[in-house]
Amino acid sequence: MTSHPSFGGIPLVLGGNVFGFTADLDASFAVLDRFFEAGGRMVDTAQGYSVWVPGHVGGESEAVIGKWLESRGVRGDMKIATKTGMFGKPGDLAPAKVAEELEKSLERLRTDYVDLYYAHRDEEQTPQPDVAAGFDALVKAGKVRELGASNYDATRLASLNAAADAGGHTRFTVLQNEYNLVCREAFPADLQALCTAQDILHFPWFGLAAGFLTGKYRSRDDLQRHNRGSSIERFFDRGLKVLPVLDEVVAETGASHGAVALAWLLAQPGIAAPIASASKPQQLDIQFEALRLDLTDDQLARLTAAGDPAN
Repeated sequence: MTSHPSFGGIPLVLGGNVFGFTADLDASFAVLDRFFEAGGRMVDTAQGYSVWVPGHVGGESEAVIGKWLESRGVRGDMKIATKTGMFGKPGDLAPAKVAEELEKSLERLRTDYVDLYYAHRDEEQTPQPDVAAGFDALVKAGKVRELGASNYDATRLASLNAAADAGGHTRFTVLQNEYNLVCREAFPADLQALCTAQDILHFPWFGLAAGFLTGKYRSRDDLQRHNRGSSIERFFDRGLKVLPVLDEVVAETGASHGAVALAWLLAQPGIAAPIASASKPQQLDIQFEALRLDLTDDQLARLTAAGDPAN
C-alpha cells in the first residue's frame, strides 16, 4: 500500500453493507467506533446498499456512515469508498449519471468528497472513453481522490485504463472483486498479473465467504439454523473441501477459522486489504486477530491447494 499514500491505517477495510440493514444505527455506530479505536481507517460502502431490503431504496448504508462521521468529527481521519452502478444497467456509467449519483452519495455521507469512487459493475453501453472522462471530471473537480473498478475482468479493466491514458485522464488504481479461500474465479491469474503490472490495489470483497469461513457452517441444517441459507449456499460444496485443512491450521496455530482465512488472504500477491463487515463490535475480533497471525509457507500452500477450483 506504500504507493498509494491516500490509504492509511491497518490493512483492513470495514464493509458497510450491513449498516442500516442487519446493524441498526446504534449497532453500526458501535462497530464503527471499535474499528476506528483499533486503528481502522477505511470504510467501504455503495449507493446501492441496501436496496435489496423491502422498503429500502439504496443509500441507507451511506446515510448511517455520514451520521457517524459527523457525530464523531473524524471525516479527515477516515478514508471513505463508495460505488455507483450496482446493477451494471445500460447507461449506469454515463458521465451525467455517475456525476448525479455521486452528488446523492456526498449528501448522504455528509461530505464534499470521497477518497475512492468505484464503478460498481461494468456495463458496455457507455463507451469506455466516456466512462474514463466522466470519472476523471469528478477527480478534477475535487470530489473524488482516487478511482476504482469493482467486478471487472482483466480485459475490460486494461482497456478502461488504456482509454484513460489515451484521453489524459485519471487511471483506475483500485480493484474490488470477490476473492477468498473458497471462490477465486473473479481474481484469476491474468487479472492478478494486470494489478501487479499497473500497481492496482485489490480490496477483495466477501473475504470470509459471507461468513462460511468462520467454520460454523458444517451442514445445511447449520445454514437454516443461522438463517443464512441463500447467501452461504453457493460456497457450501466447495467449502466443505476447504474446512478439513482449515481445521488443521486452526489446531496448529490456535487461531480462529476466520482469522486463518483472512491471514491467507492477506498473504496473497496483489491483495492490499480484505473487506469484511461486522454487525456487532465483537465480530471485529476476527479481523484484528488476522493481523497478528503469520502463517507458514506450508500452511499457506495447503490452504491454497484445498480451495483450488481444479481440485
